[in-house]
Amino acid sequence: MAEILAENLSDKNVVGTDGAEIGRLYNVTMEYASGSLHNLLVEPAERANADFETDDRGRYRIPVSRVQAVKDHIVVAR
Repeated sequence: MAEILAENLSDKNVVGTDGAEIGRLYNVTMEYASGSLHNLLVEPAERANADFETDDRGRYRIPVSRVQAVKDHIVVAR
């Protein structure tokens, strides 16, 4: 995948490979020492029906390894 600046990711919509809306990107977690990315933290959409782990505030934790594409929105494997 091509390099993408973090500022270009903020507030992007997140959708599944099936086209279903999952939510809006809130933040990205990473390992400080290595800089490797871990999870996308996604604010769920109102009608989101996704089976992802959540944090203590109900945001989805989607492993970065599930990201399929980043264009106008972020596409993740469900």
